[in-house]
Amino acid sequence: MFSLAIKNILFYKGRSLTTFLLTFVSLYLFIVYVAFMNGSHQSMLQNALNVYTGSFQIYQKEYRSKGGYDYLIRDTRKPLQILADTKGLKAFAPRLETFGIASSKTYSHPIMLTGIDFNREEKLSELKKALTQGEYNTHGACLYMGENLAQKLHLHLGDTLSFVGSAVDYSFVAELFEVCGLFKTGMYEFDSQSAFMNRDYFDTLFFSKNMATYIVAMAENLKHNDAVATKVEKKLPQELQLYRWQTLMKSMVQLMEIDSLFGYISMGLFFIVIFFVIMIYGFININARLREFGVLRSIGVSDNKISLLLLLEILLLTLFAFVFALPLGAYTAYYFQIHPIVIEGMSEMYKSYGVVSDKVPTLFDPLTVFYNSLFLFALNLLSIVYPIYYVRSFTPIEETQHV
Repeated sequence: MFSLAIKNILFYKGRSLTTFLLTFVSLYLFIVYVAFMNGSHQSMLQNALNVYTGSFQIYQKEYRSKGGYDYLIRDTRKPLQILADTKGLKAFAPRLETFGIASSKTYSHPIMLTGIDFNREEKLSELKKALTQGEYNTHGACLYMGENLAQKLHLHLGDTLSFVGSAVDYSFVAELFEVCGLFKTGMYEFDSQSAFMNRDYFDTLFFSKNMATYIVAMAENLKHNDAVATKVEKKLPQELQLYRWQTLMKSMVQLMEIDSLFGYISMGLFFIVIFFVIMIYGFININARLREFGVLRSIGVSDNKISLLLLLEILLLTLFAFVFALPLGAYTAYYFQIHPIVIEGMSEMYKSYGVVSDKVPTLFDPLTVFYNSLFLFALNLLSIVYPIYYVRSFTPIEETQHV
């Protein structure tokens, strides 16, 4: 049966070539499409985490439900030491956020003022890359402010604004600040309310030395984040709680899952079309070969061997297409992961959507490639089921008389 299957494949060149090309193109496009879809999600997530969120954050247990100064991390030295002793972390830093009213000469607006260590943040987040004007690493009574917030207050670089709020001990804080730097991450709400200042001066004003609203950390490899976070979690004092990015960015995770679902649905419709094209083309070919099958059955070839012959033909054509498409698709996915597509001159437009990077990478995952290939392989084999049933529905005499 094997040698006969080879002969039939070579004899029916049109059917063989069509099946080969459909299988080759389908598998190649599927591997590359899924790689780009997963890569874009990974890039979107990485950008969002890099901008400000980090891969996990540590809070005092009741802060996220109740908020306020009463639930700050009162002594950051122990958790910071735990993070320093943990392998697999790219960077970490404490942040202390306070809220108040910022005013220019004619306008006022609510503001989230955050005390940060600019040197730590440079390694941890994309705040420095988001710089548009002025200086990033500000000192003293200088603010690094979101462009949208500056626009709301009608402020420019070098202008002065007043801030009114409260210190950690609930005493009154009123201070004048200079706008020394402007940034734009593309996250409108964040850029419309955020300003940063050097932690040393911040602690002087707000009496917050060694305190933090939360501590943010970024794993060297996002794939290992859960393992690193678990190690940290086990060592933390009981009053502290760790939140992974899946919780911190739950809405984005759900959005990516929905996008993936619609992506697979789109590809599913494409594969349904390909499936029926292969099946119909095979059916037409087999219908034209009924007399051949009638002769084979008349000389003693069993129905099972006829079915095996048809199965071998589609199996060999599928495997032949896979030999070319699988390595080519995998190489394409791997290549564009190492050398992402860069759309020149689009970075500024991308920033308006909250994306700091203008690279479009793929995500090469051998396991995903394997499952994609397995799915298409099974689909090709299924395409021969009805033609086999159709052949077996005739008697040998009916097949030899078929026109």
